[in-house]
Amino acid sequence: MNKLFLILAFLCSTASIAQKKIFDAADLLADKLPKNFQTPIPTVVKWLDDDRVILNQRIHPDSANKNYVMDIKSGKLTEATADQMKGAVPPTKSVSIKNGDLFYKNGSVEKQITFDKTEEKNPIFSPDSNYIAYTKGNNLYTYNLLSNKETQLTTDGSNTTLNGYASWVYWEEIFGRATRYRAFWWNPNSKQIAYMHFDESMVPMFPIYSSEGQHGFIEETRYPKSGDKNPEVKLGFVSPDGGTTTWADFNEKDDQYFGWPIWRKDGSTLLVQWINRGQDHLKIFDVNPSNGSKKIMYEEQQKTWIDLEDRAGQRLSFLQSKPAFILESDKTGWNHLYLHNNDGTLINAITSGNFTVLNTELIDEKNGLVYFTARGRENSARTDLYVVKMNGTDLKRLTFGDFNHNNVSLSPGGKYFITSYSNTTTPQKITLLDNKGKIVKELGDAKGGEMDNYNLAKTELIRIKSEDGLFELPAVVTWPMNMDPNKKYPILVNIYGGPNAGTVWDTWNWTANRQFYAQEGLIQVAFDHRASGHFGKAGVSYMHRNLGYWEMKDYMTMAKWFIDKGYADPSKVAITGFSYGGYMTCYALTYGSSVFTHGMAGGSVVDWSLYDSHYTEKFMDTPQENPEGYKSSSVLSYVDKYKGMLQIVHGTMDDNVHMQNSIQLISALEDKGKDFEFMLYPNGRHGWRGAKGNHFSNLKTKFIYKYLLEKQVPKGLLR
Repeated sequence: MNKLFLILAFLCSTASIAQKKIFDAADLLADKLPKNFQTPIPTVVKWLDDDRVILNQRIHPDSANKNYVMDIKSGKLTEATADQMKGAVPPTKSVSIKNGDLFYKNGSVEKQITFDKTEEKNPIFSPDSNYIAYTKGNNLYTYNLLSNKETQLTTDGSNTTLNGYASWVYWEEIFGRATRYRAFWWNPNSKQIAYMHFDESMVPMFPIYSSEGQHGFIEETRYPKSGDKNPEVKLGFVSPDGGTTTWADFNEKDDQYFGWPIWRKDGSTLLVQWINRGQDHLKIFDVNPSNGSKKIMYEEQQKTWIDLEDRAGQRLSFLQSKPAFILESDKTGWNHLYLHNNDGTLINAITSGNFTVLNTELIDEKNGLVYFTARGRENSARTDLYVVKMNGTDLKRLTFGDFNHNNVSLSPGGKYFITSYSNTTTPQKITLLDNKGKIVKELGDAKGGEMDNYNLAKTELIRIKSEDGLFELPAVVTWPMNMDPNKKYPILVNIYGGPNAGTVWDTWNWTANRQFYAQEGLIQVAFDHRASGHFGKAGVSYMHRNLGYWEMKDYMTMAKWFIDKGYADPSKVAITGFSYGGYMTCYALTYGSSVFTHGMAGGSVVDWSLYDSHYTEKFMDTPQENPEGYKSSSVLSYVDKYKGMLQIVHGTMDDNVHMQNSIQLISALEDKGKDFEFMLYPNGRHGWRGAKGNHFSNLKTKFIYKYLLEKQVPKGLLR
């Protein structure tokens, strides 16, 4: 695309849009859209079987959303019953926590089953529903529902010894936040519990100060920063009725990490993912719960790093029809599926090529098929559903068109699937198809009848060649309304920027807010760099031992493209992001200050020696192993180059990216006599909502109007 082409496109379209309506700014600010502008579309709740699916939808435009069972063959809708809506836990039984104690409900009868001052956490039913396992006081407990007896399974729990409750770095970086610190796993036979024991006594304590009350208080978190001691971890097996723990044959003194373990379906062994501190040597062990012995099932080494999965069960799936498993690996530079014998020997690659497998959606053993979603085979900014034979042949795309099929749901046996899809110019649609890719029924279209009557801001996916010519870098742009070819516009770049965490997708992203800013004359852009996931692990590996450099090189190249084409005002090139995006923003206003002039940075890392061990060392190794990499990746190394205006924002009790980061940057800027803006949010963690969230939104809005649009904030825009 060149500037002349864009101008001609706008001029040629003038006649067709002349009669279209223009949004009133006040209506956009109030998110008051014309009736029948957008239409709510159904969402998939769950499949009941291959011929029935529950959809949440409206039957009539003015009715409320309800859950309906759709019969695939007839298309008939019936309101879903309570039994049909229930999940996997036996419908008559549930457990909840109220005021720190456990309450067990069987049918309509609920009773309190624990009575103490220590809070119970993560109550989980045994598979046979006869027990509840949970932690309290960093010890593991069970409650026998048949005998109404509580049993304490571990006794050494303390502030630094955790049983069945994860250490912070495991929760944040390995298991994932959704696990709520749980680190115990029921055997499918309900006769054993596997759990992890964490000794944090050697992990440095990071103090986080709260200003609440007259004296405030210190929150102590065992937080290993880059190069620090990690917690010592061991894995044990114990009966739910108590007794001696059998420890797995690992040395807890080794510098290592364990991933989320997976029980075999028959409960005979536990699959344990192990990786070294350098995170480039993965082993998967088969561990015998009766004696703790282990044997290696799979081993992989890479030159850069291997991700220790936090998606439980995704890396490895056992087959039922033969002694084999399917495993995910990005060892070739692209994430793919491989079929292995149970002893770990490779049978064949199931997928291959320069595209990325995202999720295994269904393994159809009867027909020897694997259904999976992937990006990049058609377009790296789109997701599609595919099916392939287990022997790696006859790969077929099942989704259709030039769309991002961002939400695909298969029926249990793979007979049908429902896809929700869009692109930058097409609002979301939802369609039912069979397993050959044939459309069975259109289920919904978000585009209302009034949408074509309005002049919408032009949004498109573009590609910009990297400076070294190796990559076509993706960006999604919303252009200002009625662009003047003789005018240069302020540009606002919104990024995250972390490894394999791109935000550019070919999807419908029109909102009243984006339309409003387009009418105000702002170019709105999302950028993705070479390591964002568009170019597989091969692209992400550019980050190895060198965070910041390639991301910023690519961001600067992309921003300069807008400047060189005459679209962007070079004095108003702004960037904004939070967390890793905050790091990128601070880096842009220092290292990248020859291009970027303004930035809004929230919850920012400014020096990787200040962040946690597992995440940072995966990419950077330790500070002792890579001192030059840590120096070159630090925002603090480039404070002398700072110019323009940076807004720095942080929560005072951020336990993920400590406020220490922003304080050190502020100190360095002050020492150099640099001007900047700063706002803190008392008791804010890594993000905040409510009144403080509104204040933060207003803060950014004021920044945009003051420095980019250079006019007063319109009445009604602030929350």
